[in-house]
Amino acid sequence: MLGLKGQMLNKNQPFRNKIPGHARCRALRVSAVATAQHDHSKTEAAPRRVVVTGMGVVSCLGHEHDEFYNNLLAGKSGISYIEGFNTTDYTTRFAGEIKSLDCTGYITKKFEKRVDAVIKYIIVAGKKALGDAGLSWDGPEIKDLNRMRCGTLVGTAMGGMTSFANAVEALETASFRKMNPFCIPFAITNMGGAMLAMDLGFMGPNYSISTACATGNYCILSAAEHIKRGDADLMLAGAGDAAIIPSGIGGFIACKALSKRNEDPASASRPWDTSRDGFVMGEGAAVLVLEEYEHAKTRGAHIYAEYVGGSVTCDAHHMTEPQPEGKGVIMCLERALASSGISADEVNYVNAHATSTQAGDMAEYRAINRVFGHEQLRMNSTKSMIGHLLGGAGAVEAVATIKAIQTGWLHPTINLRDPEADVNPVRVVAGVKQHHPVKVALSNSFGFGGHNSCVLFRGPPQ
Repeated sequence: MLGLKGQMLNKNQPFRNKIPGHARCRALRVSAVATAQHDHSKTEAAPRRVVVTGMGVVSCLGHEHDEFYNNLLAGKSGISYIEGFNTTDYTTRFAGEIKSLDCTGYITKKFEKRVDAVIKYIIVAGKKALGDAGLSWDGPEIKDLNRMRCGTLVGTAMGGMTSFANAVEALETASFRKMNPFCIPFAITNMGGAMLAMDLGFMGPNYSISTACATGNYCILSAAEHIKRGDADLMLAGAGDAAIIPSGIGGFIACKALSKRNEDPASASRPWDTSRDGFVMGEGAAVLVLEEYEHAKTRGAHIYAEYVGGSVTCDAHHMTEPQPEGKGVIMCLERALASSGISADEVNYVNAHATSTQAGDMAEYRAINRVFGHEQLRMNSTKSMIGHLLGGAGAVEAVATIKAIQTGWLHPTINLRDPEADVNPVRVVAGVKQHHPVKVALSNSFGFGGHNSCVLFRGPPQ
């Protein structure tokens, strides 16, 4: 091997030892200048901000975000007896079930009959969100987007449960020849977002995340990071689940996780109440349109809120039970504040995970108070009215959080009749809505496996 001036180099000796000293110094100076210029350019570039320009929701309290939030503000419960299958032999016979959904204009009739409910919910919510952002999915406006810089990050905790359950039934009662050829595609967790992207022609980042009941927040946080990094200018972010089927209800009964308050379903979900006896299953989906701020301004988009940060951690403790001292949750909240440059005093509203379970509610309540000790903080539980949407919970509750910022009103936590001794009813918005201008809002979602997540929003940039 030849070195400088034709010198033969020993392959075992470092190349730099053969470079004359003056040349080495000159090279180091050039490298230092280049590095300094590179670092300077980094500091000069303005950080890419992420805003919310559209929202779509499918829920037991409505399929438009205004209707959904007005029902929440009114303290209306969406919990009722299950109609989708015979629950006579079940110890839990109620849920936050979606009784009907008009998919006209979003999904063809032929496809609507075939597709799993969770995919249907995701596609409808996603296209509603785009329409809300002034980008009708089948209109001319969407064609003006650079769709190579638009992505989809929509997840689900459970996937297409109906498709999979029907396939297993066909296999056991007949043979594999009777299984629906779409049973695998419709069951896997990425297909809702993938099919949404196919309809829209979005060629940017596209995948799903599945972290149990923290899925929605993980998807929102990860989608926002793609925009911040410059991978995309617009992302559809959210999650959904449709587990109100025999195996879904039966499975969670077997886990001893569900409320059994069959005599009064509307009062069954009662976070922070001493008589709470488990969560109530919900279903549905929500999708946010996340957009780079300058991109949104350029096209004249209405901006609902700004995404300012978030965090994820793991309890590393137990499959289903929270860490009693809330260490993982506290770390998640503190990291979210640190990464977003937000002080604890600025956060004056938390949409709590608050599922109506004995261990989880109080562990979260204490963790929130540990981090946000000031008296101006308010928190509430959306699940008291719509139940627990599993993977879809974080996405639907993000919509509720942003609507609180937009309206200045916090929906009540209903069914809180006998609060735990440590719980301040005013702090958790018990019974009736509160007027409360929101500075910065935080939404929590936690999942089986010890997954903790939170996302932060504030009003539109001024």
